[in-house]
Amino acid sequence: QVSLVESGGGLVQAGGSLRLSCTASGIIFRITDMGWYRQAPGKQREFVALDTQSGSRNYADSVKGRFTISRDNAKNTVYLQMNSLKPEDTAVYYCKTWGTRVYWGQGTQVTVSS
Repeated sequence: QVSLVESGGGLVQAGGSLRLSCTASGIIFRITDMGWYRQAPGKQREFVALDTQSGSRNYADSVKGRFTISRDNAKNTVYLQMNSLKPEDTAVYYCKTWGTRVYWGQGTQVTVSS
């Protein structure tokens, strides 16, 4: 059974930083693509960042240069380092992976105050 558990969200002032973590179980983590998505109130869930098992990384234009995705295969964990946070980054952040179907974590709230 696949499980994704996010942590690290919280309240931060604009310009601050947070690091989100997503720990996976039930998958062969090192050969699995891992992604971060977010959903703000009243908006659709949107792509934030992707780390592929081949080592490539992709980012949404809105977070390029501010967010960094990385992984630790020994810990089955993918991270999202978020710097220079803006109020518009406020959202619930979700971890996502793909296997026989799509799997989502439960989400972690990030709130950026102005």
